[in-house]
Amino acid sequence: MIRRVAVTAPEDWDRALLRLPAPHILQTWTWGLFKAHYGWQPLRWLWVDAEERVRAAAQVLCRQDRFGLFRLLYVPRGPLLDPEDLEAAEAVLGDLEAEARRRRAAFLRIDLEVVEAEGTAAEGPGRLRAVPFKDLLRRRGWRLSAESVQFPASLWLDLEADEERLLQAMHPKTRYNIRLAERKGVSVRPVGPEAFDLLYDMYAETAARDGFVIRPRDYYRRAWELFYAAGCARPLLAEVEGEPVAMVVLYRFGPTAWYFYGASRGRHREKMPNHRLQWEAIRWARAAGCRRYDFWGAPAQPREDDPMWGVYRFKRGFGGRYVRFIGTWDYVARPALYRLYRELVPRYLAWQRRRQRGRAAPLEAS
Repeated sequence: MIRRVAVTAPEDWDRALLRLPAPHILQTWTWGLFKAHYGWQPLRWLWVDAEERVRAAAQVLCRQDRFGLFRLLYVPRGPLLDPEDLEAAEAVLGDLEAEARRRRAAFLRIDLEVVEAEGTAAEGPGRLRAVPFKDLLRRRGWRLSAESVQFPASLWLDLEADEERLLQAMHPKTRYNIRLAERKGVSVRPVGPEAFDLLYDMYAETAARDGFVIRPRDYYRRAWELFYAAGCARPLLAEVEGEPVAMVVLYRFGPTAWYFYGASRGRHREKMPNHRLQWEAIRWARAAGCRRYDFWGAPAQPREDDPMWGVYRFKRGFGGRYVRFIGTWDYVARPALYRLYRELVPRYLAWQRRRQRGRAAPLEAS
């Protein structure tokens, strides 16, 4: 028998996540704490069996929608479980469905990282694989959502290999650019909270140059400071003769490092600072004991006409494998409100896009 247990202590929660196959940074206590600053109420449950083994976990974020009409429940990159463990999956989905009804939510949304297609970075998704968990969702009446909160796909780099093998697996041009940056004097160093305003300024400059919309300064400072204080964020700064030219902010939890935020200035771009910076980020993740480097975000169908193509082409040069997930799924607890939500939100987002004349930041988690 599998039962649900509420968790109220940060250390107990994160320790339990690390016992699961693929613990995700968006399910950590710190992510829930961060989102609580923006109107979300975190609810945290474990599912344990008769031997007290942790079989699954879900940090559920709860809030009213921006119009004040609906209550929404969202499990970012969760629930965490072994997708082959259908006994646990049945228990988790049943409890989440009951919770959505009890809280009178319009719907509950999940977007866990269950891979349904993979291939080399150059090939893209390849052939679809059978996913029993996806069949289970359909049988229980869940709907594949037309909108995604997180990216539908990513590039994963296996860090088990030594550095020389990692370099040899890269695209020759990427490897050349890393060495060019070294010859041209690009240096990389870790920074802390004293540099967060500088990192934001670089991010804002990148947004203005590349035409994407970003959030206010305080949002990023809080995101970086909370995870830095928790020991889960690693900001790196690239410089040329002491002049800051590019940055990344990595997040790390358990066996994985995520490339969440990246930016560069217009100066010294011919010296390829982003390539050296990314390589040093990978080296740091490997030295820190991570087994996977997640480049965080790829198109569902990589094509040259995709708005993410330039970012994707840069990432794929580092030799990771392409993975596409089963998508975002909704459990509809109140059908009339769900239909209203699906009508209102696209209109609101279209209005925002017209007003801001931009697109969502390409490297962010929500």
